[in-house]
Amino acid sequence: MYLRIFITGMCISFLGTLPLGTLNIAAMQISVSDGIRPALYFSLGALLVEIIYVRLSLVAMDWVQRQQRLFRLLQWFTVLIIAALAAGSFIAAASPHTEKNVILSHTIHRFLLGMAMSAINPAQIPFWFGWSSALFNKKLLLPRNDHYNTYIAGIGLGTFLGNSVFIFGGQLIVNRLNANQGVISGIIGSVFAVTAIIMAWKIVRKK
Repeated sequence: MYLRIFITGMCISFLGTLPLGTLNIAAMQISVSDGIRPALYFSLGALLVEIIYVRLSLVAMDWVQRQQRLFRLLQWFTVLIIAALAAGSFIAAASPHTEKNVILSHTIHRFLLGMAMSAINPAQIPFWFGWSSALFNKKLLLPRNDHYNTYIAGIGLGTFLGNSVFIFGGQLIVNRLNANQGVISGIIGSVFAVTAIIMAWKIVRKK
C-alpha cells in the first residue's frame, strides 16, 4: 500500500515537472551558467516549498478552494517574474560581456532562490489540489499522516528527478553539442517569454 502511494506521488510529480515551466527552465539555465551543483541546490529549494504546499493543501482543502483571488494575484506576480527572467536571458544572449541571467545569477544562495521562486508559483497549488482530490475519491489516498508522508516523499523524489532531466540536459547541450551560452540564453529567454504570454492569456481568459 505504501509503495503504491509512493510510486503514484513520484510518477505524478515527475511527469508534471517535464512540461516547460518557470522552475525547470530556471534550473536548466543555472546549470548552464553556474554549474550542476548550484542548479541542484535550486531544485532542492523549489521542491521543499512544493512539498510544504502539498502538505498544507492536504489538511486545508476547504481553505484552498476559497483563495481564488489570492491565487489570481500570485499568478500576475508570477507573470512579471517570468517576463523579468526572459529579459535577463535576452540581455545575457545579446551582450558579449554578460553570459549569465542577471536575476538567476544574483548573490542569493541558489537554495533560497529556488524556495523563493517556488513560493510565488501558484500553479502547483491547484495542480496538487486536483490530483490529491482524485486520489482521495479513488480511496488510494486516505486522510492519515502515514499516507500523507509517503505521498509527499514520492512527490519530492519525482520533482527532483524531473528537474534533474533539465539540469543535466542543459549540461549535455553545452558539452556534447558545443553550443554557445549566448544561443542557449536566447532560447531560454524565448521559452520564458512565451510562457509569460500564455500564462497572462489564461488569466485574462478565466476572468
